Amino acid sequence: MPLLREADVEHILAEVRLMPPQLVIPSLMSGLYHADDQVKWHAVTAFGQVMDAMARHDMEAARVIMRRILWNLNEESGGIGWGMPEAMGEIMAVNRQLAAEYAHMLVSYMREENFLELPALQRGLLWGVGRLAMVRPELILKYDGEGYMTLFLESPDEVVLGLASRNFGILRIKEAAHHIRDFVDISQPVRLYEDRRLLDTTVGALARQALARIEGK
Repeated sequence: MPLLREADVEHILAEVRLMPPQLVIPSLMSGLYHADDQVKWHAVTAFGQVMDAMARHDMEAARVIMRRILWNLNEESGGIGWGMPEAMGEIMAVNRQLAAEYAHMLVSYMREENFLELPALQRGLLWGVGRLAMVRPELILKYDGEGYMTLFLESPDEVVLGLASRNFGILRIKEAAHHIRDFVDISQPVRLYEDRRLLDTTVGALARQALARIEGK
């Protein structure tokens, strides 16, 4: 969808709202796999809006799309599922009913029985968890009661460390602070999508921001 290449995300969303959701979904699904960060994240944002509109009109049709996203993260699908955890997080941040029904599935990808092995997928998962945590933190706390997200604070992937730290900061989980303090000097760059903008930051900066939130500064 050429529209996703435009710089103005608000214009993209305005145009997408004029299109039938069922016709837009395939292009957005393809956009999640795009190598261009801007295209990929515009697809994520648009996915949330389109699915919210679909769910309000036809919840069963929205459930079908959610199941398709889950299938793409299944090893049996034959694919890898790039962009799918991010889309799930965005969709559930926007629509309360879909969040109530599918938040446990997003969290399940942090658990041993459904664990996403690839660090690149883990990055997407942690972003999706963080996006949902910003709006509906009670769902993450409910379904990750055993603290599986803590495992990501021991990752060999530094970007994963930064995104996990950010999530603990969003949720203000004090028990994670002693881990996060070990990351404050890591200069590994991170390209973060937040508030519908791409931001260049570092693992250390994310760790420091997380500690500030946890410590109430």
